[in-house]
Amino acid sequence: MPRKLLLCLATSAALAACKGEPQAPAAPAAAPAATHAFASDINAADFGELVKTLASDEFEGRAPGSRGEELTVNYIRDQMQRIGLQPGNGDSWFQEVPMTETTADPATVLKIRQGDATHELAFGSDMVIGTRSGQPDVHIDGSDMVFVGYGVDAPEQDWNDYAGQDWKGKTVVMFVNDPGFHANDDTLFDGKRMTYYGRWTYKFEEAARKGAAAALIVHDTAGASYDWNVVRHSWGGAQYDLPVAEDKEPRLQAQGWLSAEAARKLFADAGLDLDKAYKDANKRGFKPVPLQATLSLDLNSRIAEKKSRNVVGVLPGSKRADEAVVYMAHWDHLGKHEDEPGDNIYNGAVDNATGVAGILEVADAMTHQQTPPERSVVFLAVTLEESGLLGSQYYVNHPTFPLDKIAGVINIDAMSVGGRARDVTVTGYGSSELEDILKPLASEQGRTLHAETSVQSGFYFRSDHFNFAKAGVPALYAGGGGDLREGGTEAGRKASEAYGERYHGPKDEYDPNWKFDGTIEDLQLLYGVGKALAGGDSWPNWYEGNPFKANRDAMMKDREQASTAQ
Repeated sequence: MPRKLLLCLATSAALAACKGEPQAPAAPAAAPAATHAFASDINAADFGELVKTLASDEFEGRAPGSRGEELTVNYIRDQMQRIGLQPGNGDSWFQEVPMTETTADPATVLKIRQGDATHELAFGSDMVIGTRSGQPDVHIDGSDMVFVGYGVDAPEQDWNDYAGQDWKGKTVVMFVNDPGFHANDDTLFDGKRMTYYGRWTYKFEEAARKGAAAALIVHDTAGASYDWNVVRHSWGGAQYDLPVAEDKEPRLQAQGWLSAEAARKLFADAGLDLDKAYKDANKRGFKPVPLQATLSLDLNSRIAEKKSRNVVGVLPGSKRADEAVVYMAHWDHLGKHEDEPGDNIYNGAVDNATGVAGILEVADAMTHQQTPPERSVVFLAVTLEESGLLGSQYYVNHPTFPLDKIAGVINIDAMSVGGRARDVTVTGYGSSELEDILKPLASEQGRTLHAETSVQSGFYFRSDHFNFAKAGVPALYAGGGGDLREGGTEAGRKASEAYGERYHGPKDEYDPNWKFDGTIEDLQLLYGVGKALAGGDSWPNWYEGNPFKANRDAMMKDREQASTAQ
């Protein structure tokens, strides 16, 4: 989606009974019996049926490791079989993804000592915190707290918020987004467009590389592009990660967020003004500022080693079956919150039942097109997107086709359901030559391409294509538009706001009043891109100046040298 806080909640029934002990697998769940008569073209009736099923209460919000996962992956497999795809991971439809499930005790408090006073911050209202260490008990006692601006070390930008100190064992406090964002300074970093340095994932990674014990990000709605409720809900239950052994990077003992109110008090008690701190952190040459405080934490978590599954189907190519085009969408969402009264199922209809339905509709059309694709086409439904793009990360680490044999990736995540548009939003616009295929196809629909409007939100780093991009494989993330044919930009704005109100909440449910005419037009467009790529022999690359081009150039050079040597 344009959207994600990258963490996922599971049902409380899916949590481990004991710390450190793997949970027994959920009882097998059969996918619902098929009653809908599907056609082989891309159409609204089929698309709606797929979304309605995947987003139904029966699927319980599709949390990894839950009964909802069993229903979901079996349903996707059954649809792939119906369409005529073949198992895409050897003789299996599934790729097992190991995951560590960590559920922090919601009674956890942060103890901050400043002078003679000790303040306790409550989980959920003042802060959220967790661990990626895989340890059931994390104890931090008297860790010095230091404000590190935006927590960025970017040599090419001549910027280092960590310069001049030893960070071992300390707790770093930082702002979200890039330097320059809060000062509205377009001369810093990439102007209004968020870089990866602005993402919370990078900030925790960098703090760990520096040797910090813990890291806390100060929340603000504009910088994060979501409000505190999203943070609270998304960090309030089971969190998932790949096992420590799958990660070559160090990990923090604890990481989390401070509410704006809690941060303001922390700074004030240190004799600092939070508003001035924002100004100072946006100046080149910023130096870390001690907060005259120490942090203590006893974090108890339930740990369970589990497995989730990517679902992989493939349409073998007719001429160059060893080369591939990948369509992908994540199937997971935020599950069922047993402790919440009322409607406590986070159905994830737009996010991302629409994307899964989308790749299945494209698969049906491509399988039944008159001229079979010359390259193989992989249809990949990944897990654990909401937990940090983990399913796609695992696939990129263990691909079913070598990455240098993948011509391009098309990601579908949170499709527009507001009606036909005059434009097409390309998230990360100006990235790769896949846009050269997309542009004339969009023109045939009377549509123009443009970047996402909220470039400051870093949407490019918040969906599964990003793992392919980091590895060098050109990836396209496009669809929808803000200038609707009925109502123009004002209607587009209202549709976006309406989705924002439902995002990551129980109200993201299937609505029979949705306008699928624009959704189908988007799918036909993305189908056209994949059809052209799978039917040809081109190898699109990243545009000059893109940071991922070097990895693509290197892998293609290695492939060429290996081919010559043979």
